[in-house]
Amino acid sequence: VLQAAMREGLNLRRVGDTRVGITLDELTRPATIEAVWRAFGIILEDTDYSPLYRLPDPLLRTSRFLTHPIFHMNRAETEMMRYMRRLADRDLALDRAMIPLGSCTMKLNAAAEMMPVSWAEFSQIHPYAPADQAEGYAELIGDLGAKLCEITGYDAISMQPNSGAQGEYAGLLTIAAWHRAQGQGHRNICLIPNSAHGTNPASAQMAGWKVVPVKTAENGDIDIDDFRAKAEKHGADLAGCMITYPSTHGVFEETVREICDITHQHGGQVYIDGANLNAMVGLSRPGDLGGDVSHLNLHKTFAIPHGGGGPGMGPIGVRAHLVAHLPGHPATGGGEGPVSAAPYGSASILPVSWAYCLLMGGAGLTQATRVAILNANYVAQRLEGAYEVLYRGRKGRVAHECIIDTRPFAESANVTVDDIAKRLMDCGFHAPTMSWPVAGTLMIEPTESETKAELDRFCDAMLAIREEIRAIEEGRMDAANNPLKNAPHTMEDLVREWDRPYSREQGCFPPGAFRVDKYWPPVNRVDNVYGDRHLVCSCPPMEDYSAAAQ
Repeated sequence: VLQAAMREGLNLRRVGDTRVGITLDELTRPATIEAVWRAFGIILEDTDYSPLYRLPDPLLRTSRFLTHPIFHMNRAETEMMRYMRRLADRDLALDRAMIPLGSCTMKLNAAAEMMPVSWAEFSQIHPYAPADQAEGYAELIGDLGAKLCEITGYDAISMQPNSGAQGEYAGLLTIAAWHRAQGQGHRNICLIPNSAHGTNPASAQMAGWKVVPVKTAENGDIDIDDFRAKAEKHGADLAGCMITYPSTHGVFEETVREICDITHQHGGQVYIDGANLNAMVGLSRPGDLGGDVSHLNLHKTFAIPHGGGGPGMGPIGVRAHLVAHLPGHPATGGGEGPVSAAPYGSASILPVSWAYCLLMGGAGLTQATRVAILNANYVAQRLEGAYEVLYRGRKGRVAHECIIDTRPFAESANVTVDDIAKRLMDCGFHAPTMSWPVAGTLMIEPTESETKAELDRFCDAMLAIREEIRAIEEGRMDAANNPLKNAPHTMEDLVREWDRPYSREQGCFPPGAFRVDKYWPPVNRVDNVYGDRHLVCSCPPMEDYSAAAQ
């Protein structure tokens, strides 16, 4: 049967010695179905059977469907096109402005890098296709893996994890498997700094480990004395540690090698979170610092677009002694158990990162890192004096992002970090990361993609917001009725009767806002706290299930 299917140009999945797997979808044509039948020695035409030929009457839908007006208002392609454009106008994306989300690396997703995603040669190959039908794909994956090994200092890369968090999980499972192979399977303690990303302790617990938090020093670094003490206390059971470099505070911690050495001295392995690799490429390598495992966010550092749920890629790099314990897969064999359904994760987006590395070259990747660090320090320097930059390195610099403290304004002017974030919408900017890793702060990461003009536009907006806060502090502006508390301002606010103690100009066109092609928030402020505390369940009530059962 399999050979007959091959002659028909079809791939059927072999499941043991007596079964095959057949997958159809909404794109499957009648000719394909007829070819499947022929592979089984059945000569039929698709028209020989009614689509309902075996569907029992109780399964036939009789209720109305697609009843919402939205499904009936766009009945022509032109109307649908305009509807989609209206939806796009509500969004604030990179095609309008920089998105300075700290720890997110919202860099340029160049058109040339994105083109292969739509090519059938990449997008239409099944993950389980025979290897001899995907040799070009395999060459691309292998070449990208070699490039990532060179960039990170690791010996092998697994492309299987589909996200950074899944990469963490896969990396910890790899370490756990190695410990078992060494007869040390009892090791289950993981040291994680208090400043770590929330996925770190979550991944450790998912891997069956116990998390021991490590204190953070006043300067934002890992408290090396506390780390050493806890490594000694749990030495017999220490599985490893999870650290981020540069730190989640946006600083190159100078004790990173010492932390790695302490962990290794007590039999543990070091997981270096690759979330901030955009500050390292071409300048330093986690494998050289003492790391044993790292995940790489291809959707951040290596230019795959992200947001809105994906897609993501979190491949892991490992040192040579861990290679045998990387995730395996039934389709490819080897390794431990899989962490994803497909052997190479979301492989169809790997051409984006491959093209990015190829087009940039080694010198270009290094220059991008330098510019990313330069841009972050430029923003920190321009905002200095107006806002406090919470953490800096020993020489007064930051890495690729900086954290500014907005907590004092809550007391001096009753202005919160949310007020500043909403006001930035009036200026045409997405807010930086709010209240992480420190509550009441903004973490800014401009990336290397932004020009000085865009950085200045953002800084001008932030400085103007600080002056509005100052006006409240000095009593020159009402503490409850001001541009910050009323932000964001919509186009409807602009045209209707204006009864606010500041001008339309100040409210709707603050510094940083474009006069031509201005971004208009579609609605006024959403009460975030109310929404978080009053969930609206979209599930049908239990009474509906009872009625259906009757």
